[in-house]
Amino acid sequence: MRVVHTVDDLRSALPALPGRTLVPTMGNLHTGHLALVERARQTGGPVVASVFVNRLQFGPNEDFDRYPRTLQRDAEQLEGAGCDLLFAPDEAQMYPRPQTWRVLPDPALAGVLDGAARPGHFEGVATVVLKLFQLVQPACAVFGKKDYQQLLLVRDMVRQFALPIDIIGLDTVRDIDGLALSSRNAYLDPVQRAHAPQLQAALRRLADAASCCADPSLLAERERDEMQAMVAQGWVPDYLSVRRRADLQPPRAEDLGARGRLVVLGAARLGGTRLIDNVEC
Repeated sequence: MRVVHTVDDLRSALPALPGRTLVPTMGNLHTGHLALVERARQTGGPVVASVFVNRLQFGPNEDFDRYPRTLQRDAEQLEGAGCDLLFAPDEAQMYPRPQTWRVLPDPALAGVLDGAARPGHFEGVATVVLKLFQLVQPACAVFGKKDYQQLLLVRDMVRQFALPIDIIGLDTVRDIDGLALSSRNAYLDPVQRAHAPQLQAALRRLADAASCCADPSLLAERERDEMQAMVAQGWVPDYLSVRRRADLQPPRAEDLGARGRLVVLGAARLGGTRLIDNVEC
């Protein structure tokens, strides 16, 4: 595997990698990231991974400064997973001057759920992803479904800008107790780690409720009940919500009980760690 740190070196390396698939990451890799690489290899082309902690998608009081940087270990894992090229730029390479031009996502999709809880987050995500697409010019790109709203946003951006890129979503990789793998799980102390699967359990209860409920107002009550139960367990939830998969809007009566239409999404803080997850139903 070749490792490049500059845009010039990336552009020099890309002609030898036609039909490439991109796996964009912020590093501190775990098994879930390596599953993205494995899925990328299944496309049959070379695999290009990126490691870049993107300042633009962090809020002023979020964990940009303490986000783990583990590039040497990341590179070793990527090479072992069969990655062909790693692009690991610093901020001066990605943003040689202030990034005053930004991508403004559709607020109907980016202004709800995580977009409401983290203002400006998806603007930063869309901007860096579009820039990576322009730099790498992949045929395909692989994203995890754990960041469900992000995946929908990227797909919508690709459609609206007519980018010739196939966006592949990969199911969330979980630990044995159901916790979605995340780089931020490392922030959890042992007691918090033991409680962390409670988030997925709450989402699964809501998914069960959505499958047998015909009244959106009753389902909204169940959402509030689950939020209150999480607060009682020591969590600080941002949202637990049943939404339509297609557009992340609240379900209508005809959506309830129909399999394949809905997804339950949640975000909550446990101590100082913010966890997100989702369950399709």
